[in-house]
Amino acid sequence: MKTSVIVFPASNCDRDAAVALEQATGKPPAMVWHAETDLPDTDLVVLPGGFSYGDYLRSGAMAARSPIMRAVVEKAKSGTPVIGICNGFQILTEAGLLPGALLRNAGLNFVCRTVTLKVENNQSIFASAFEKGQTVDFPVAHHDGNYFADKETLDRLESEGRIVFRYVDNPNGSARDIAGIMNDAGNVLGLMPHPERVISPLLGGVDGALFFKGLVEAAAR
Repeated sequence: MKTSVIVFPASNCDRDAAVALEQATGKPPAMVWHAETDLPDTDLVVLPGGFSYGDYLRSGAMAARSPIMRAVVEKAKSGTPVIGICNGFQILTEAGLLPGALLRNAGLNFVCRTVTLKVENNQSIFASAFEKGQTVDFPVAHHDGNYFADKETLDRLESEGRIVFRYVDNPNGSARDIAGIMNDAGNVLGLMPHPERVISPLLGGVDGALFFKGLVEAAAR
């Protein structure tokens, strides 16, 4: 399986994502600089966490207009799985691939700790390694992780089963405890917590390793 990680100025989790993908696939991913206009042949694209462009304007707003994002949008629309983690989630909303927006945390503080998530939908490729209702522990590290959408959008996400993960103890004020959502086609995931940071007991947990292993296996079918 071929994977790609998009690298933006001030990405700080691109290498973490690369390590997680290589562990899950046995192959290093292509590291694609944001100024490129084409993606290599790839079966999965990851937009990593960080503070792309220093979070100027709005978090993810400038990155969403990087040249490479045209190719990412095309890949997503053709059915290729795309994951945006933390800042990557913000970029996906700014690029119009996911609904809603990520606002300042309700407490107006940067939150950095491990949180517990509940798996809401394990029928997608993004949570196939888990049972519905299972809890997993992923770290968060964000200032703008407060997911917001209007009631109609939230109701649609609920009714269509597009909420993949919820916070058990909401750290940022996100509407309906949303931690991760997918698009209507089921191939684009925005996830605020960081599974790539818990891929080994040496890093404090392996729930992230299970996440990537399940995703790779499901996407390869």
